[in-house]
Amino acid sequence: MITAPSPLRGPLALPGHGRPRSLRCRVLQSPLAGVSDRIFRGLVRRWCADALLFTEMVNATSLELGHGRCKVEDLAEESGPIGVQLFDHRPAAMADAARRAEAAGAFLIDINMGCPVKKIARKGGGSGLIREPDLAARIVDTVARAVSIPVTVKTRLGWCGSDAEPVAWCRQLEQAGAQLLTLHGRTREQGFKGRADWQAIAAVKRALRIPLIANGDIHSPEDALRCLELTGADGVMVGRGTMGAPWLVGQIDAALSGRPVPPTPGAAERIALAREQLLALVAAKGDHGLLIARKHMGWTCQGFPGAPQLRHALMRAPTPADALELLERALADQGSTP
Repeated sequence: MITAPSPLRGPLALPGHGRPRSLRCRVLQSPLAGVSDRIFRGLVRRWCADALLFTEMVNATSLELGHGRCKVEDLAEESGPIGVQLFDHRPAAMADAARRAEAAGAFLIDINMGCPVKKIARKGGGSGLIREPDLAARIVDTVARAVSIPVTVKTRLGWCGSDAEPVAWCRQLEQAGAQLLTLHGRTREQGFKGRADWQAIAAVKRALRIPLIANGDIHSPEDALRCLELTGADGVMVGRGTMGAPWLVGQIDAALSGRPVPPTPGAAERIALAREQLLALVAAKGDHGLLIARKHMGWTCQGFPGAPQLRHALMRAPTPADALELLERALADQGSTP
């Protein structure tokens, strides 16, 4: 059995010029557009109260125009550390957005330099900054000077395989003032295809003085332990693997800490979780909450007899009441009651 290195069982200190910060949990939950809202974060905390979670990615320009403020409001009211991930190509706008997030209670500011979505990258945001390293460094420096909380960066190995120089790229971000890096083991060209290159992450880890978090192809506690053994990273970030599985962060944290790993929820627990999330989303957003809940219900209601039929029906439920009736009927079939 692979076990986590003993240093990973303690807090991870974040270097920097501002308030001292440390992460009690070495597992980070990635920002996920349309997924990692406050309701989802609350579910993740149920299994891992101390994990660093993130808001959905925030466009600094939109925030400047008054849009998306709901993503960065009242963060101080949440239990546990919350990071705000920003993207844009304008240093001043990024600095202003970072100050807003700090005032709202953000634990740290993370700068997205890895999102592969074309509409973001072609405007110079996300992974587009990989092709503009001097601008990327200027953004990090400007944001770091604007706030007293830690400033971190999430990025990729490079733009494409032929020109990727992840060590030089990440060292430049470190020198610009990044206090922690999260490195996805793929290039922008790969998107989410192929296998994450953990060996490349290991090479970057050896070259940096600041903490490095490994990201990519981590879908289980076993994956996380293997990744850490190979890369020597200071922790892991999980993203798509948590869609429909908010318990995954807690399972990995337990494995890294040497505690018994919580069991994966069974059919009744999954259905009850889907019901709870549906009710919370409808309470927060009205009937529109059903549209958001559909994807969550589709991800959560898997791995048990009758799940495909249930998902099919849920995707076509015309009203929240119809979806709720389907879930309650499924719970009754499992011998449970809401």
